[in-house]
Amino acid sequence: MTLDLDGASAPPRRNGELAFDAPWQYRVFGLAAGVVERRFDDDWAPFRRCLKDAIADRPQRPYWDSWTAALEELVVGTGLLGPDAVSRRIAD
Repeated sequence: MTLDLDGASAPPRRNGELAFDAPWQYRVFGLAAGVVERRFDDDWAPFRRCLKDAIADRPQRPYWDSWTAALEELVVGTGLLGPDAVSRRIAD
C-alpha cells in the first residue's frame, strides 16, 4: 500500500505509526484499503485525488472526516455504489 507520507493528504502519525483517535477512523481506513485493493488493483492514485479534493474543499474539516468524504466520492464517482446506497448505509 502506498500512501502519501508528506503534505495535507498524509495520514496523521504518532511515532511513525498511523494515528487513530476513534474506532470508526480505523474502520474507514480499512474500508478504503479494501476498495483500493479490490477495485483499483492497489492503485491509490484515484483515492488520493479524492482525498486531496476533499481536504481542499474544506481545509478545516478533521482529517478522518475528509478521508470518509473522499471514500464516499470514490465509490459513488466510480459507480461502485449509488448515492442512495451510501445514504442508506450511513443511516443504518
